[in-house]
Amino acid sequence: MEEKDPNALKYRQKLQRGMTYWRHKIGNPEFDHKDFQIEQVEVTIPNLDPAFHNYRLLNLSDIHLGQWITPEHLEGVINMVNNEKPDSVTITGDFVSYILDDVAEDLENSLKKLKPKEFSFAVLGNHDHWLNAGRIREILRRCDIIDVSNDLHTIYHDESPLHIAGVDSVMLGKQRLDLVMEKLPEEGPAILLAHEPDFADISSTTGRFSLQISGHSHGGQFLIPGLGTFIRGPHFFKYPAGKYMVGDMVQYTSRGLGTNVFWLRINCAPEITVFTLKCPEDVL
Repeated sequence: MEEKDPNALKYRQKLQRGMTYWRHKIGNPEFDHKDFQIEQVEVTIPNLDPAFHNYRLLNLSDIHLGQWITPEHLEGVINMVNNEKPDSVTITGDFVSYILDDVAEDLENSLKKLKPKEFSFAVLGNHDHWLNAGRIREILRRCDIIDVSNDLHTIYHDESPLHIAGVDSVMLGKQRLDLVMEKLPEEGPAILLAHEPDFADISSTTGRFSLQISGHSHGGQFLIPGLGTFIRGPHFFKYPAGKYMVGDMVQYTSRGLGTNVFWLRINCAPEITVFTLKCPEDVL
């Protein structure tokens, strides 16, 4: 378990406020949809009922509101999400970085504008716990976003299920996959939300998840074309960006929306991910 040192947190808060101050002095960058890349990812889900064929899950990760991502940026991203008309939305943690009070109202106002056809789901990340997990969960509740941290929710189409499960922050030792497995029915395909991507090595061994969706890494914020990123850290050493096969499970790690301390991305555009779920060809 890795708790945030109070002195380190205060330093990061001071640094974030200082950088924000100078951004306002220099000129706040306006939202430009071209700065955000929409990644289209098809995933074949074994045992997926034809009623869910072409079901579209749109994922956001690592908003880190208050760092590089401003309230104006988030408003623009939410508009991009709604323009995609997803069936459901998932959010894989780290809504904020080191300061919550300054951005809590803006976060709630933006998330309330999400308009999927059916549901919005979320799990928390390590930064959310460092600041105030209870307060983040209350914002999610008021925005009608279902918190599936160590829990699950089942979507039904024509009486056929699709399970959306999640685990809480692995970095802080909050994950309880055992509780998820106790609640998860034996029948019906399941998708797991986990902020930290390397958890795929554990979740894949259950044999119950066709897809794990994660973030946490920001894609390393620096990508070498054809080689990926050399910037790896706790819980994103193995699966830092993009699509992987871990056993029989697809692991997908989003580059996320925001940045952390360093407001810089090179060849690593902020990402909105649209997953299109596919039935196996022999089912159709």
